[in-house]
Amino acid sequence: MSSTVFQFGEQRAEFPVLVLNERAVRASAGILLFFAMISFMNAWLVGNFLPTKVFVIAFLIEFTVRIFVNPRLAPVMIVGAWVVRKQQPEWVGAPQKRFAWAIGWGLAITMSYLMVFNSMVGPANLLVCATCLLLMLFESAFGICVGCKVYNWFNKNQAQLCPGGVCDMPAPAASQGAVLRGLIVLAFAFVVAAVANGVYAPQADASSQITPKQSTLTAVTPSSQSSDRCKVPDFAKAMGHEKKWKLHNNCQ
Repeated sequence: MSSTVFQFGEQRAEFPVLVLNERAVRASAGILLFFAMISFMNAWLVGNFLPTKVFVIAFLIEFTVRIFVNPRLAPVMIVGAWVVRKQQPEWVGAPQKRFAWAIGWGLAITMSYLMVFNSMVGPANLLVCATCLLLMLFESAFGICVGCKVYNWFNKNQAQLCPGGVCDMPAPAASQGAVLRGLIVLAFAFVVAAVANGVYAPQADASSQITPKQSTLTAVTPSSQSSDRCKVPDFAKAMGHEKKWKLHNNCQ
């Protein structure tokens, strides 16, 4: 087998280290984030953990191939590279990416143990899932590799060829308009919060008002089917989300 099959990154004459195409990396992170959000919302909103189990296994396979074989042969990286094939490549250092992806691989191993093989549900799962989502969001949306920053804490040879050239950029000086822009963001958040309160408050008041006739009917003719449907499952109790589960399933 060719030695280039088991290789992390590409060797290019103009760079001192092995490199990866950052555009393909970000595209693949966005693809993974999309499916991660679908599986997470299924688990959080309707209590269906099957999509999460499927995603965890797929994620583990993807990162195992990236780290131990070759990123160019990883399925999602192949799709991401194809999507951005007509864009100018942005070459970034591979060593720090391998470290960052090792963190993701470790999270995938943890989720596989907890959820796939032991069907455990609880705060630990939510913490690991939230961490994965946050890392992929920063990678795909902002081009910020959090794991690459951690890489510099443990390595004498600091990361080279960082996305956006941040490794070589000096610390940004304080901007004169920073305070004004911060106030604009805070004002926007306040307006959105006020709008949300105005939208949700009437619905909350309406749902809390039950007429005597409705109350009597409910007491006299209970539906066994509705009772079964509104029985809080064990996973929701384990997570301490009985009220949230009832709310999402329209149960009082």
